[in-house]
Amino acid sequence: MRTSCRHAELGPDFFDVVAPARFPDAILRYRNQPWAGRVGLGALTDAAWIGHFGRFEPLSGSFPEPLALRYHGHQFRSYNPELGDGRGFLFAQLHDLRDGRLLDLGTKGSGTTPWSRSGDGRLTLKGGVREVLATALLEAQGVYTSKSFSLIETGEALERGDEPSPTRSAVLVRLSHGHIRIGSFQRFLALDEPENIERLLDHTIATHMPGLRRDAVADRATAFLAEVVRRVARMGAQWAAAGFVHGVLNTDNINVTGESFDYGPWRFLPHYDPDFTAAYFDTGGLYSFGRQPEALYWNLARLADCLLPLAAQADLEAALTGFGPALQQAFAEALFARLGLAPAGQAETDRFVAAFWRFLAQSRAPFEQVFFDWYGGLESAKRAEAGPIGALYAGPDFAPVRDALAALARAPDARPDHPYFAARKPCTLLIDEVEALWAPIALSDDWSIFERKLAAIALMAEAYGTAPAAP
Repeated sequence: MRTSCRHAELGPDFFDVVAPARFPDAILRYRNQPWAGRVGLGALTDAAWIGHFGRFEPLSGSFPEPLALRYHGHQFRSYNPELGDGRGFLFAQLHDLRDGRLLDLGTKGSGTTPWSRSGDGRLTLKGGVREVLATALLEAQGVYTSKSFSLIETGEALERGDEPSPTRSAVLVRLSHGHIRIGSFQRFLALDEPENIERLLDHTIATHMPGLRRDAVADRATAFLAEVVRRVARMGAQWAAAGFVHGVLNTDNINVTGESFDYGPWRFLPHYDPDFTAAYFDTGGLYSFGRQPEALYWNLARLADCLLPLAAQADLEAALTGFGPALQQAFAEALFARLGLAPAGQAETDRFVAAFWRFLAQSRAPFEQVFFDWYGGLESAKRAEAGPIGALYAGPDFAPVRDALAALARAPDARPDHPYFAARKPCTLLIDEVEALWAPIALSDDWSIFERKLAAIALMAEAYGTAPAAP
């Protein structure tokens, strides 16, 4: 284990030192053993694990006390200067033993902070279970996402207005590639502190993007925005290829490293539907599936606003124009990866992407089923045609997809013969399935369906080659 206190170097303008809540109980419900091994914590006993991630005993060499990070943000495009880590904190920083990059261990449900805004600082157990599931499935689908590292039930009864109460409580620990958000920069723009914008910029580049070092601050700021644009576009493209709806794309939920994190009312598409929303309170569909790229671009424009004290407007605007091309390229790459197809020429790629997406829209076929059926390209035709929606593939809507597939080859590392594909249906996490696996936990503390789902997701990751590699 290689730990760090890098974020503390920014100083008290950027965070508040806080104390974790003291919980009446600590029952380990989930530990991410593959990623624990990647950061050097795989050998911890369960008791030691609970000590660090349920009682927050410091990791040697990292923060002696947790840090609640300060930020502002636009929430549904209304500016809120009262944000910040209200029920979480940065607990520790440590290095990935495989590639050396610095990672954060951050919490959700770890108690009140100066930014709790009258909240109780807690997390429902159901909310923790949902985040474990979402991050596991997205990682298996090839999405660059935070990892649910630990989930510990804490023995408190919580009152919530949007689910039956009292309900059980938990504390979640996430493993993330940084916690610097667009809202982190917005706070210093609102406070008119350009020197802290520059400090945060230089810290982010040095810590996460060392290739962007430039002598002039204007050049650093422009290069930084262009890189964040590229990364966030990739994130949006990967969500689209996964049929994923984040639900709350506020600027404080967008990490500048382009990593998907801060899961709330997420959903996966049952079938292609651009108007599909995840949050019941998103009555206008601002963050619907089809509008996610628009929301991400709007948020990136707010980051550009924050960099105006450091760089020329024309240069920042030019950096923003990279979003569309980056989104299109990353979307094609994500589709090909999800289907086990080798890269192709631009004309063949464009033809296939258009035909495949049009088929999903016209047919309203089960979204994940189509990816499952055609993993490996035309080599999987017999399996697809014998599957539960095989009749759709014989119809005229699918003919352009079949024609486009004829020009594409299977990726060399694709394994359409993997046992995962022996089933007739893919592993999914539609809302009814999530509720069905939560019900036995709530009623009789039966975790068997949850555990089976995680095992199915692990098999999917193995088939797709997305399971975390050992250090």
